[in-house]
Amino acid sequence: MTDKPTYPRDFAWPPSSDEDYRQEAVVRAGNDLADLLARVRLIVLDADGVLTDGRMIYGAQGEAYKAFHSRDGLGLVLGRVAGIKLAVLTGRHSAVVERRCTELRFDAIKLGRFDKVEALGEILRETGCAAADALYMGDDVIDLPALHQVGVPVAVPDAPQEVRHQCLYVTQARGGAGAVREVVDLVLKSAGLYGLALERLRDKAWQPNHRELSSDQGNAPEEA
Repeated sequence: MTDKPTYPRDFAWPPSSDEDYRQEAVVRAGNDLADLLARVRLIVLDADGVLTDGRMIYGAQGEAYKAFHSRDGLGLVLGRVAGIKLAVLTGRHSAVVERRCTELRFDAIKLGRFDKVEALGEILRETGCAAADALYMGDDVIDLPALHQVGVPVAVPDAPQEVRHQCLYVTQARGGAGAVREVVDLVLKSAGLYGLALERLRDKAWQPNHRELSSDQGNAPEEA
């Protein structure tokens, strides 16, 4: 019979110190990149291949389906409650992406924009963030011009080689399978904000509201 695991009675929240979380980031990314990640105040994401796995599935009536990872979603909530601005910048018009990013309270949503440098400039102006303090995460060659504009360019592992070689960090997780969470965690841990995010997540004032949590339904009910 296998012994049951034992748990410490003095469980703390957050579970680790800011110093320990920073060291985790340094081990993963290196000290120099951790310093750059600590400066990030804006995370800009491509949609297909980053927030999703890149597949586009169409139903019999022509409706489009996309799959988002719940841990990416929680990571983005952690980023938001820690004060990180969030934006999506995609070349496709997608009501599904717009809905997901609205649920997660993104600060800027740019759909159907192949002019990614111009659209990125709009995001920077709207959020009040400098390009040097922005992270852009992409997966294909259309993202290259925008990747060159920001302080921290990031790619997913199945991005083309010419994209990966232009980025300071390539995630271990694939797009739509935790890559976004990996990056948000690195930003927060590098900046000493991960513990703050965990503390705020327990505060009802910072938690997603009833409408956001009810979004599995076609139309979420109004808040009471």
